[in-house]
Amino acid sequence: MKRLLYILFFLTSELSLWAAKPIKIAIISDVHYLSSRLAGKGTALEKYETTAGRNTEDLHAVLDKVVTDLLDESPDILLIPGDISKDGEKQSHLDFKEKLLPLTKNGTQIFVAPGNHDINVPTAKKYMGDKTEPAENVTAEEFAAIYADFGYGKALKSDTASLSYLASVNDSLWLLCFDTNRYNEYHTSSLSSGRILPQTLQWALEILNQAKEKKINVIGMMHHGLVEHMPYQSAFFPEYLINDWKKNAEILADSGLKIVFTGHFHANDITSYTSASGNTITDVETGSLAQYPFPYRVILLENDTLKITSHTVNSIPSKPQLAEEYKEKLRQQTEASALSKINNLNIPLPKEIQQALANVIVQMNLLHVCGDEQLTEEMVQALKIFSKVMGQENFDPATFRLDYPPADNKVELAL
Repeated sequence: MKRLLYILFFLTSELSLWAAKPIKIAIISDVHYLSSRLAGKGTALEKYETTAGRNTEDLHAVLDKVVTDLLDESPDILLIPGDISKDGEKQSHLDFKEKLLPLTKNGTQIFVAPGNHDINVPTAKKYMGDKTEPAENVTAEEFAAIYADFGYGKALKSDTASLSYLASVNDSLWLLCFDTNRYNEYHTSSLSSGRILPQTLQWALEILNQAKEKKINVIGMMHHGLVEHMPYQSAFFPEYLINDWKKNAEILADSGLKIVFTGHFHANDITSYTSASGNTITDVETGSLAQYPFPYRVILLENDTLKITSHTVNSIPSKPQLAEEYKEKLRQQTEASALSKINNLNIPLPKEIQQALANVIVQMNLLHVCGDEQLTEEMVQALKIFSKVMGQENFDPATFRLDYPPADNKVELAL
């Protein structure tokens, strides 16, 4: 009898230890991978790289560095919330998958969700010498087939209205992947904006209800942002949030989803939203591996707590000053985009005011993509001008949040 009790005690202890085993999660996003087979040297590729502010070989080296780092980290799972390819080229998807095979051989399960640059993109191109030519893209069915080993072939449940799916990480954790893209509406170009289809939302709510009954934790993943990550984002950058984001965030929070991993806006930012019923959902957005500061995340899930750390690629063998070079590229791109948006407002502003507004947008973006922004005195002055233009005469820096809570790069979140 004592022997039997000892065996039962031992087995119970082992099961308890197994259930409490930490899970290591890595995240990369918005890789915008362009296959080297589609990027032949010549004036066509040079023109694209100059316009985009991206060097294809640089980005390949960044990805190689991250894969090497993750082989050392040995995460249990790797999450990729979309924009895997530059513009949905089939060859880019195939070669990207090949790049990650060392991780799967090392024991890492990989799960992907599509982004707006991944499926049915009419502008998929290859660059050969001085010619830019159409490249073969992929349908939704082909995307799921290519990434059968990266989530779709392992799905517990699949949505019939989209490429959303449910996967099991272990007996106590599910991954709910939302397809928030509009690729069925593409004609001449891709669409940046996203949504959760009503059918998909209903499908997801049924899963969350089942998870509650079975006492299973659920983490979510989608390409588009679920909640606002910066002031005025829904006004100036609505295409980076899902449509009706407040309504959807409210519904998902009240249905028990606490964490969703996103990408799309190319910023390393974490923001929480609390529903009217007091339920909180947190959007963990990971920046782009195709843009400064080239971030990725490593997360330890232990005792129902997510311990998040962030890492950046600052140099590659061919470019020791990678971060500085691409920060300047981002500054130039943001300034040009900001001045364009200001002109499109059709508000008669003196040139010096336009430039001042552009300057604050540039500074905000450079800080925002890195996360954990801090308000500087220069930005306070620029924001006063900005607020006046927006009709807010009495700007108070004490009430202005440049960065919504919680912290962005190193933080612990309750699951």
